[in-house]
Amino acid sequence: MPDVLKTPADLRTAPYDPRFPNTNQTRHCYQSYLDFHRCQKVRGGNYEACNYFKRVYRSLCPNEWSGRWDTQRAEGCFPGRI
Repeated sequence: MPDVLKTPADLRTAPYDPRFPNTNQTRHCYQSYLDFHRCQKVRGGNYEACNYFKRVYRSLCPNEWSGRWDTQRAEGCFPGRI
């Protein structure tokens, strides 16, 4: 299992967030992606609490989106502020 998923109980979807009340979770996906990378930037790569945001965006975002965003970040043309 990946290091984020230590037990089968860790396999769950993102919890309800009152900032995103609609069924369309696109904004929640994007915000969690930003929050994860901001957390890593501020706290460092080994900070355990950042993994919450990673689980949320991995649960909500299509793999194509996060892959494209990772590529854009690596190339320096990501449109979000991290």
